Amino acid sequence: MDNENTFLTPLAGITAAHTSVTLLERLADKLGGRASVTAVYGEPITSGEVTVIPVAEVGFGFGGGAGRETETGKIGEGGGGGGGAGARPHGFIEIKDGTATYKPLRDPWVDVIVPLAALLAGTALPRLARHLSKRR
Repeated sequence: MDNENTFLTPLAGITAAHTSVTLLERLADKLGGRASVTAVYGEPITSGEVTVIPVAEVGFGFGGGAGRETETGKIGEGGGGGGGAGARPHGFIEIKDGTATYKPLRDPWVDVIVPLAALLAGTALPRLARHLSKRR
């Protein structure tokens, strides 16, 4: 029985390593097939004399692994993997009259917060300056 376990242990190690490599190769192949220019730039849309090309930020990530544990003649194997992708619109390219212009999409809160902060700073800074000059 001991000879049988000795024979199986190296074979199990090869199986775990092979499984890990195969898993990572498959994940990389799937991911590589999707990481192209078309993932960032959408299909052009034309209406009349204007063509619009959507632009997005795209991120991919993956990981995987496998392991083997030998404890008092027992062999255990395990493995796992996972991945994810995310996309966020950033803007669009407008082609009009032979000219291409990139137009970023802005967060609507920026249009509210920036003017409000400027208004508050314009109101508060003169008062603060007067207050500090009186203290001297």
